Amino acid sequence: MDLVLDGPFGVVGGGVIGSGWATRALARGYEVVAFDPAPDAEARMLAAIERAWVSVRKLGLHTGADPHRITFVGSAQAVASRSSFVQESVPEVVDLKREVLAALDAAAGPDTIIASSTSGIRPTELQGAMAQPERLIVGHPFNPVYLLPLVEVVGGEATTPAALAQAEAVYEDLDMYPLRVRNEIDGFLSDRLQEAMWREILHLVADGVATTGELDDAIVYGPGLRWAIMGTNLNFHLAGGDGGMRQMLEQFGPALEWPWTKLAAPPLTDELIDRMVTGTEAQSEGRTVAQLERLRDDALVAIMYALRESQLGAGQIVSRRGRRSAGRSTPARWVPGADVPMPLSVYQCRVEPDWVDATGRMTAEAAARAFARAGDALLRYVGVDEEYRAAGYYFRVAESHLVFHREPATGAPLRFTTQLLGHDRRRLHVFHSMHHGDSGERLGSNEQLFVHADAATGRSHPTLEGPRRVLDQIWQAHGPAPRPGRAVITMTR
Repeated sequence: MDLVLDGPFGVVGGGVIGSGWATRALARGYEVVAFDPAPDAEARMLAAIERAWVSVRKLGLHTGADPHRITFVGSAQAVASRSSFVQESVPEVVDLKREVLAALDAAAGPDTIIASSTSGIRPTELQGAMAQPERLIVGHPFNPVYLLPLVEVVGGEATTPAALAQAEAVYEDLDMYPLRVRNEIDGFLSDRLQEAMWREILHLVADGVATTGELDDAIVYGPGLRWAIMGTNLNFHLAGGDGGMRQMLEQFGPALEWPWTKLAAPPLTDELIDRMVTGTEAQSEGRTVAQLERLRDDALVAIMYALRESQLGAGQIVSRRGRRSAGRSTPARWVPGADVPMPLSVYQCRVEPDWVDATGRMTAEAAARAFARAGDALLRYVGVDEEYRAAGYYFRVAESHLVFHREPATGAPLRFTTQLLGHDRRRLHVFHSMHHGDSGERLGSNEQLFVHADAATGRSHPTLEGPRRVLDQIWQAHGPAPRPGRAVITMTR
């Protein structure tokens, strides 16, 4: 899929956040230009990208993705002059950020958007020293930037709507979820919510009520699982039963008057600091930060993939990323008058983390899932999409024969080809082959017989005119071709 930017993605500041931005842009297929004044910045950034690449590979890499497509330059101005979009991620010091942003503004092309990764400083405070303040936006990400899709997009008093829209388009292109913060406010949205919980945690530890581990368990085993699917408000709406949020507030609203929470932060005494440090060290169980990051990243990838099937939360972003990174050799839907290849190639993907066994090899069950997606891609190609199904009609698999020759490893590219073996008013007969995307080696095949049905009755029903005409066009190209030797299904009248 074409990139939104026509030039490199610029990164100024190479710490945890800056390295995360660089990794995300590299995984999307961009060239990155970076600067950080620290003497060891280049080595640290390259090491951070290498560690993170393990996880972004699991999510799926785009065409052109390469962790080595990063160039280090000697100044922030050099980044701005060479980049189509610049993401500033220097420390949270207002004067330092204003100085860096002014330098970027002076060197950047007139159409270049400049974004700050600040986690709470209002963009209006940062625009004062800029000659073109209208192009500055806040793009506040969340760690790890290379995995978590949320980015809060905030404009200042001088920011133009066009700059905000352009920034959102870039972030969407980076497989992110840009959340427009409509009202400029200190701390924006997510950090204010996190800070409220953080203050309460400090109080509970300071008062000796609970340890850091107990408080984390109170989230990990309960609301944290819900929050990955639905936010606090929608979850509380469900808590009200059939009456929804109104009933929930009527039932639990009086509890808001109870002195449960203490929003003002407690003093950070030496005793409280010691308790927090001791508690988190005990939770770490001797593991290094790098080891804990790997555990976190693996779990995040697994959760995001699990959410994809239900199209909830971050699962929607994973689906979109998969469609982009897979690419297609033919359009997603047949275009009238276009030539029909023999065979068709309407689906590509990579072996995903939840498709493999303990040895890291793809399972037969996962191969069946991948072939099912190839079948769905074919149906979309002929016009059987969400709108078609909403009208009450669909194709269901009546018979399937799977042959699995080889077991590709996690992340291996897969390419599927499809041959139409026959169709009539109510049935569709196809043969899919799965190939390694790089070597072309044939890994397996799946023959499928579909029956067109009426969703209201579950009984077979003649295929509607649109898909039937497309199938007729495909049959003109596929009908004369030899039947695959492994095909076993016969379409009897």
